[in-house]
Formats: sequence, C-alpha cells, structure tokens
Amino acid sequence: MAKAAKAKPAAKAKKVVVLLGSPRKSGNSAALAQAIAEGAQAAGAEVESFYLHGMTIKPCTACEGCHQPESSGCVIQDDMQKVYPVLVAADALVFASPIYWFTMSAQLKLAVDRCYALIGAKGHAFKGKRIGLAFSYGAPDPFDSGCVNAIRAFQDAFRFIEAPIVGMVYGSGGAPGEIRKNTALLDEAADLGKKLAVG
Repeated sequence: MAKAAKAKPAAKAKKVVVLLGSPRKSGNSAALAQAIAEGAQAAGAEVESFYLHGMTIKPCTACEGCHQPESSGCVIQDDMQKVYPVLVAADALVFASPIYWFTMSAQLKLAVDRCYALIGAKGHAFKGKRIGLAFSYGAPDPFDSGCVNAIRAFQDAFRFIEAPIVGMVYGSGGAPGEIRKNTALLDEAADLGKKLAVG
C-alpha cells in the first residue's frame, strides 16, 4: 500500500513594514502607502505601518555607541527602539514620504539616519530585504519637485547595503488626498505591494 504523501507545511506569510514619513495620516503619500499595504495584504503578507510623525524619534548624534564591541544597538532611548526589531524581522520595507524642499520629509530622514545603528559584522540588517518607495509632491513632475533627489538618495543607500529596490510609485497631488483620484497610480501601488509580498 502506498504511503500517503506528507502535507507540505504552509508557507510563512511575508512581513511587510511601512515607514510613513508624512505629517498627514490621510495625505497623498499616505494614500500610496495604503494602496501598497492593501496590495501586499491581498497577496497574503502581514503588514505593519509606523506613522513616524506621531512618534518620538531623535536625530542620530554620531556617538558611535551602536558600534562599540559590547553594544546592543542604538543608545538613544526613544520610539525607534520599538521600530528596530520590526524592521529587522521584516521581509520587505516601504518608505513613503511627501517631497519637502526637494527631498524626503524630515520625519522619514530621522528614522533612516537612525538605521545606521543596524550595521553589523555581516553588513546592514536591511541586506537582502525587498524595498518599495512611495513619494508624492505638489509640482507637476518628479524633476521640478525634487522627487528625483529622494529617489536617488534611496537608490544609492540601498545599493550600498545590498537591498534591492523592487519598485517605486510617485505622483503629483496638490491638496491633501488628491492623489486618490489617480486610480491608475493607486493600482500601480497595489501591484508594488503584491511584488513585495511574493518575493
């Protein structure tokens, strides 16, 4: 009598983490981040988002305490201590921001700078994680708005730490939430979420 085939264990759901750098919970970059999250969830991923504007995140002080031999990480005790373990455990990361003064928002830049503490002997903790980017801006195009500066900053950083950017979505929206009218862009954002979930 043939033995019954063993059932394969269910694949563990991918974990996608969103860092939202907008002060507006219902703004344009938030709408793009939401569409990405919904796309990832539709593809079976678990999604956790951090609204950075509502958190206490201090700037990096360049003390190098995080890289001392006996260090257990960043020495600054603030809300980044809640974020670090979630980022490390994630399979994919989404960085979403409005474009302020020709680059990413201060809220997102603070969090990104503090991820310097995640460099270890084997490289950065983000190495190999799949990356998605989402930006909104008020000017007509990504060049006049400075969106290209934010894109380039992330391209350079993630190339350096060997984390592949699998996609990005960006678009213009003047009034808060206006970008929600751009259904084609929201569909593109949802597709990016699916890509992050299945990689």
